[in-house]
Amino acid sequence: MKKLFFIIAISFALPNCFFAQTKANTETIFAKSYDYVNDFEKILSPKQIQDLNTTLKAGEGKTDYKIMIITTASIAPYNDISEYSLALDKHLVTNLNINTSILIVISKKMRQIQVQGVNKLRNKITDKEIETIVTTFVVPELKKGDYNKGLENGVSEIIKKLG
Repeated sequence: MKKLFFIIAISFALPNCFFAQTKANTETIFAKSYDYVNDFEKILSPKQIQDLNTTLKAGEGKTDYKIMIITTASIAPYNDISEYSLALDKHLVTNLNINTSILIVISKKMRQIQVQGVNKLRNKITDKEIETIVTTFVVPELKKGDYNKGLENGVSEIIKKLG
């Protein structure tokens, strides 16, 4: 009788172990702390990071909107940079209590950029205006390999629009 009970218990438990689906834990995917500029891909020099941090901090003081830049070589386990940006933004708000108005995620390795803004900015700057800023001021510099100048130009233009 004990053997029969043991076999039945195992038959119910094993399938759950083998077929359980686990969702990636955002706490292990994303960093535990963030600044204005987070160069995880190591494409900027320390001086460039410091200068961008200064620009973004001054911009926040001027406009009351926080802009954050993230560089990353990988978006795994996410399928696209947009999905990654949404999850990162949610992680920042939920787990770290950081409310960004604009989140810029860029990957040199994947050759992609995503600029994500919150809905409350729509009356100040539209998605079309952000797209124009990225294509006019950021992308040309990225194509030249000057990521710092591209980000600096883009951020300056966004701050002008928000100010």
